[in-house]
Amino acid sequence: MENVKLAVIYYSSTGTNYKMAKWAEDGAKQAGAEVKLVKVPELAPQAAIEQNPAWKAHIDATKDVPEVALDDLEWADAYIFSMPTRFGNLPAQMKQFLDTTGGLWFNGKLINKVVSGMSSANNPHGGQETTIQNLYTTMMHWGAIIAAPGYSDPVTFSAGGNPYGTSVTVDQEGNMQEDVQEAVKHQAKRTATVASWVKQGQQQ
Repeated sequence: MENVKLAVIYYSSTGTNYKMAKWAEDGAKQAGAEVKLVKVPELAPQAAIEQNPAWKAHIDATKDVPEVALDDLEWADAYIFSMPTRFGNLPAQMKQFLDTTGGLWFNGKLINKVVSGMSSANNPHGGQETTIQNLYTTMMHWGAIIAAPGYSDPVTFSAGGNPYGTSVTVDQEGNMQEDVQEAVKHQAKRTATVASWVKQGQQQ
């Protein structure tokens, strides 16, 4: 896993996807990757954030997490994205960041990057799968290599069985309804491993 660079890029309003991103960071580091954990910029108006104590508390608690830059995409060999679903699609914050990558895409800087996605929602069929698939549509335009977890380890089943990427159901109090920590770590290790194969192949 020597020299594999992985960026964990997340959006989280109240903390679920931040937790998942942290677990992914741990898993990738355990696999030997060099990891950056970064968040996409918040676009919501301050007035909306102030009306939700959990949202405000999470922003305050993570104020020191660096925001993602286009340089991070060029630096990394692999990416793990984690975000909540918004009506079965990417949150505006994540989509807005992806929409700024046209220059890198045009210059071929995103080709053969290895990518995996994770998501969350408030009910078991709240759009987690389509959110990840919509992320992967963008990744296919990039020419990236998707490293979905599939059923490559039994932990996928115990975490809800989503083959596209680890996903979790969160109740109104913010509690995760599935135990996904080990599945997230497995997904991160798998992403880093596939990235190492790709990188070794490119160097030969």
